[in-house]
Amino acid sequence: MTRTILFDSPFLLGFEHTRDLIERAAKAAAESYPPYNVEQAEDGGVRITLAVAGFSPDQLQVTVEGGQLVVAGRRETEGRPEADKAYLHRGIAARGFLRTFVLADGMEVTAATLEHGLLHVDLARPEPERLVRRIPIRSVG
Repeated sequence: MTRTILFDSPFLLGFEHTRDLIERAAKAAAESYPPYNVEQAEDGGVRITLAVAGFSPDQLQVTVEGGQLVVAGRRETEGRPEADKAYLHRGIAARGFLRTFVLADGMEVTAATLEHGLLHVDLARPEPERLVRRIPIRSVG
């Protein structure tokens, strides 16, 4: 991936974190499997739904690390009947995956639910406390 030229300007100092976020988001957007939807929830939250047909809950893992949501699926076919099948046509993907989403500060994963081959990951952004800080005014002289 090429570096973003905008952030290489000598006049923009301390924006390395922002550049890294943009590069991570671009890399995540290039992933194509499994397909997913992102919905705005009524309560202001977000729901990510991934099509994970054929995966059981113990084959899926949802983690948050370093401001990034990672959804992984591992298919183990060794020692199972599927490994010995001879397919005439195989249109259903049977491979593992790793799908990442960059999260904004304050976003929290509230639930992950597997239902009818769809993995729903619910996120919320709690309202931050409104802090009012009074600044004392000094007089000189």
